[in-house]
Amino acid sequence: MKVLVINAGSSSVKYYLYDMPQAEVLVRGSVERIGEKNSELAHFFADKTYTQQTQVKDVEDAMELVLETLVREDVGVIKCLSQIGGVGHRVVHGGEEFTGSVVVDEAVITSIEKFADLAPLHNPPNLAGIRAVQRRVPDVPQVACFDTAFHSTIPEVAYMYALPYELYEKYHIRRYGFHGVSHRYVARRAAALMGREKYDINVITCHLGNGCSITAVKKGRSVDTSMGFTPLEGVPMGTRSGDLDPAILFYLGDKGYDVNKLKTLCNKQSGLFGISGASNDVRNLVELAEEGHERARLAIDVFCYRIKKYIGAYAAVLGVVDAVVFTGGIGENAVYLRSQICSDMTQIGIELDLAINKETRATETEISADDSRVAVFVIPTNEQAAIANDTYELTGQNEPIASEQCCG
Repeated sequence: MKVLVINAGSSSVKYYLYDMPQAEVLVRGSVERIGEKNSELAHFFADKTYTQQTQVKDVEDAMELVLETLVREDVGVIKCLSQIGGVGHRVVHGGEEFTGSVVVDEAVITSIEKFADLAPLHNPPNLAGIRAVQRRVPDVPQVACFDTAFHSTIPEVAYMYALPYELYEKYHIRRYGFHGVSHRYVARRAAALMGREKYDINVITCHLGNGCSITAVKKGRSVDTSMGFTPLEGVPMGTRSGDLDPAILFYLGDKGYDVNKLKTLCNKQSGLFGISGASNDVRNLVELAEEGHERARLAIDVFCYRIKKYIGAYAAVLGVVDAVVFTGGIGENAVYLRSQICSDMTQIGIELDLAINKETRATETEISADDSRVAVFVIPTNEQAAIANDTYELTGQNEPIASEQCCG
């Protein structure tokens, strides 16, 4: 069965076509710079690369380009779209309604629209991707895989904010958490690597990229996570502030900052970029710090310190920690930062093998020392494979149409 995985954002659409259940990637690609004159399709198949520069006005236009490319005679990998047995979509926000991935119907679409208020930059393009497929191949089942779903097991004591309760009742203000597909995937892989069942592990998963979140997983289920009502809460990120005293915003409001300026400040001008004044890219900051750039060094130190605090807090929440996992672009590759985060943590049982850590980049590896009570892993995230698997499990009874039938 062929499963198409779509990750549609406001400025890009990423796609993968899998042959399931063996999870073989037949093709992968992306449409970047949506809405600009110099939009580009990059399409990778059979050790070949095809690129196309064209103007793509919106996500639905990008989806049309993707679907057309999949069946093109010269660069396509299927003869017609009816050969696709299911389409899985990453959807950022599912509110409190979805505790797992679901087959898309009109009720699901209505809910995704409703939660657009909580994820205005994400749910609308996610939904545009669903509608584009629905229009082109209406008989192919689609699956929505929600970033928030893995965190639906967080208990009330962890998801409630200390605000008037009626704000939760009226506006659903609570901790939701994000990166759930990634946290679930790496927690399951950690269990497998340790020879345990997926519900027989306590693990702290650290998804560190331009967006960052830390999750406490107890007996295989999320019980707390650093991102909250929005992806702004938690540890500092590339350009996002993470946790701060909310009174800072009131103070800046009195100084003339309006709501839009405050949103921009917290989401696009803060984090690693805000502290360093130089870059939101850890690779650049490490180079600058080595050259003596003090604010680059400070940005790295603040970043590592806050992550260390979350790991310590979640160790207290879990009681017993079996493993810590680093994933995401920074978590998988930033050797020095992993070492700094895990330094002086022997009190909770974390000790790295510095030599193995130094050599480990973007490969599934245990980097803890032999006598470390807590196993520490680098596990490259694979959200698209998790989405493909969910889609196959939910729609696998649908037999794809044979090529000689669907193509006349």
